[in-house]
Amino acid sequence: MKNLHDMSDEQLALSYIDGNNRAFDLLLSRNQSKLYAYILFVVHDRDMADDVFQETFVKVISKLHEGRYTASGKFSAWLMRIAHNVIMDWYREQRADRIVEPTADNDLSNLSGDELFESNIESQFVNTQVMQDVRRIMEILPAPQREVVYMRFYQQMSFKEISETTNVSINTALGRMRYALMNMRRLAKQHNVSLQLM
Repeated sequence: MKNLHDMSDEQLALSYIDGNNRAFDLLLSRNQSKLYAYILFVVHDRDMADDVFQETFVKVISKLHEGRYTASGKFSAWLMRIAHNVIMDWYREQRADRIVEPTADNDLSNLSGDELFESNIESQFVNTQVMQDVRRIMEILPAPQREVVYMRFYQQMSFKEISETTNVSINTALGRMRYALMNMRRLAKQHNVSLQLM
């Protein structure tokens, strides 16, 4: 039999379904940091993040026991989708502001976060400062916009993956990104912050 540490997350999930509790412990340890960071970034409240994190794993365990997981995709994407749904449920309960839907002609195909840093020390310093400013500005955005920016630029997810994870159309994901970028530019201008990478 294959060693647990050599198994993929998908194999561990199936092993847990078959009754191996150690497989779940390893799944949790592999995914908890990334998942918690995502939740905390979206909700901005450590106590709420703790609650969402715990509720997410309760739902994961329930869904695994109910046989509602198949190893047809990445386990981490499935996990993020569950966390996203838990967060959205919480916001619905709190009667969060309505999300502005995008227009049909959104075109954000030229967005990319790949060309960030050059080897020049001064450029690295400036770029690091810009990225810190970007993160501070992102924290002011409404949660749905902050979430899509985080997934796109910090987790390098495609808009297709974002739409699947957040359970919205690609146009909605693109619209949220569009509004997020507009809001970030406006906030940068208000606070006299340069978002220009060197």
